[in-house]
Amino acid sequence: MDQCNVRFLPDNLTVQVSSATTILLAAGKAGIQLKSGCGGKGTCGACKVILVSGEVEVESTGNLSREKIDAGVHLACKTKIMGDITVEVPLESRLAEHQVLMGSANGLLSEKEINLLSQYGLTPLARKISVHLPEPSLTENGADWPKLNIELKKHLGEGKIDIPLGVLRQLPDALRVGKWQVTATLVELNDRYELVNVEPGEQVNPPYGLAIDIGTTTVVVYLVNLATGAIIDKQGTYNKQARYGDDVITRIVYAVDAPGNLAEIQAAIIGTINELVDSLCTKYQVKPEEIVGAVAAGNTTMTQLFLGVSPKYVRLEPYIPTMNSVPPLRAADLGLHMNPHGAVLNFPSVASYVGGDIVSGALVTDMSNGDDLILFIDIGTNGEIVLGNRDWMVACACSAGPCFEGGGITFGMRAMPGAIERVEIDAQTFDVTFKVVGGKQPIGICGSGLVDCLAKLREAGIIDRAGNFQKDLQTPRYRQTHEDKEFVLAWAHQTPGDKDIVITENDVKNLIRAKGAIYAGIRSLLRMVSLEVEMIEKIVIAGGFGNYLNVKDSVQIGLLPDLPVEKYDFIGNSSVKGAHLALLSRAAWKEAEELGKKMTYLELSAGNDFMDEFVSALFLPHTDLSLFPTVEG
Repeated sequence: MDQCNVRFLPDNLTVQVSSATTILLAAGKAGIQLKSGCGGKGTCGACKVILVSGEVEVESTGNLSREKIDAGVHLACKTKIMGDITVEVPLESRLAEHQVLMGSANGLLSEKEINLLSQYGLTPLARKISVHLPEPSLTENGADWPKLNIELKKHLGEGKIDIPLGVLRQLPDALRVGKWQVTATLVELNDRYELVNVEPGEQVNPPYGLAIDIGTTTVVVYLVNLATGAIIDKQGTYNKQARYGDDVITRIVYAVDAPGNLAEIQAAIIGTINELVDSLCTKYQVKPEEIVGAVAAGNTTMTQLFLGVSPKYVRLEPYIPTMNSVPPLRAADLGLHMNPHGAVLNFPSVASYVGGDIVSGALVTDMSNGDDLILFIDIGTNGEIVLGNRDWMVACACSAGPCFEGGGITFGMRAMPGAIERVEIDAQTFDVTFKVVGGKQPIGICGSGLVDCLAKLREAGIIDRAGNFQKDLQTPRYRQTHEDKEFVLAWAHQTPGDKDIVITENDVKNLIRAKGAIYAGIRSLLRMVSLEVEMIEKIVIAGGFGNYLNVKDSVQIGLLPDLPVEKYDFIGNSSVKGAHLALLSRAAWKEAEELGKKMTYLELSAGNDFMDEFVSALFLPHTDLSLFPTVEG
């Protein structure tokens, strides 16, 4: 797709976007917030800009007068950029200066988000509409809510509008303080709208939303301007549920072990999210009641714990979740620090171990809209895999364990400052060089470093294909302890502590089992649909660990298929990216709902196919070397 330069005046800011991107989205990328009360539908006429030069495609002129059209005025939400253009943004089209909250690169939309939003359209979960009602009199004495309902429907068209009791209580004073002009904030929920706030007068401050990734290990929250789609900022932290266990199974066990545990573990995840929201609100002076919508994505267990629904039967054969689809909830039902009437949507799950985070990731890959065969992998404690295209999709989950996130490894840790993330070993001298996150002294080794390390141990002949240390290694780095065999990666004097950083033979075996589970899942899906690995057009890797993988080393140990590196694409945290997309586009949310229904789930514990593949994968790179021709060579 052609790239176009868009220059905004009088800011004199230039951004580059793809052809057919709307001016509204381009402005968001530039950090310029435009009024957009109708959510980009072209009905409010607030996002007026003046085209100074260049070629555009006008989808609609909305309610613009002929005089304005002749003067070069366009609606930013309904004008697509078809070449290099210069645009003037009038003062009246901008949000007030003190409301411009994006002061850093965090507020800029990525190119991929721009393209996906252009594809689906900016129709956010919530919008603001300012209306003026006729003042009542003794003869014109209709009730407040019916009159407001009628005025709002002039802007919204079809669809029932519901009003919660709390908002109904606000309405009479808001109308009279505003002298019969109010700004209504509405959330669109499929076939209906919910009025979540009324403010006196015409309010130009935008509605805000939250995109939430509820990971087993970490939680990430985006604060989003729903008028422009821009990310105000993002923050993340550990999931406070970690104190109840590193993986979903241990958390399920805790949640159902005693009365009150389920409420306690739910409070932990709600508390984690609220801390991030509070921090963002404080930093950008956003009132919690201005946050009127949220979209959350998490695996099936995390979603049920988030909702306070017992996950007891997720771990018991035949592994049945309570629900796949969650109806829209109100923030007050969960105790989130946002508008109590605000809507909270949860991505649908596919099965007990393929959850909404994977559906969210599949949405971001856009695999359901193309003919190419795509393999989507989210590598973490639980490895979830989806294979397919627009015609069909199959999915499975395999328990890789916590190795790739540093769990169960002697000096394992997450990718934080001080973690070894790259390893090189001299095959002659066995000297080790490494790269450390943050350029600090090493204190441990993270997942990407472990993959590197395993590959380099094998290349240097330190371990055999089964992961056993060679007994005759002539180096002080290799030693036998009363507990295990180990190899020194960093000497104590190289670390801030007083201990050597080592990798043990048991660590190596754990890593081989983890990589074997992932590859066995990939092979099981391919066998299910009678396809060979060479038929895969693209492999998309998601997850924090996956984002830092070295493809060559991953193939070397048999974690990933032996395919050309150009077929690999790393997209980072696809769960929160999908939540952000669904927050901003009703079409994208509907696509996500369909994706959840479209995927066929393969239960790997049924039958012997997966176990046969798993046993075959417990070698470096594999029992069948023909599957890894570049490694065999």
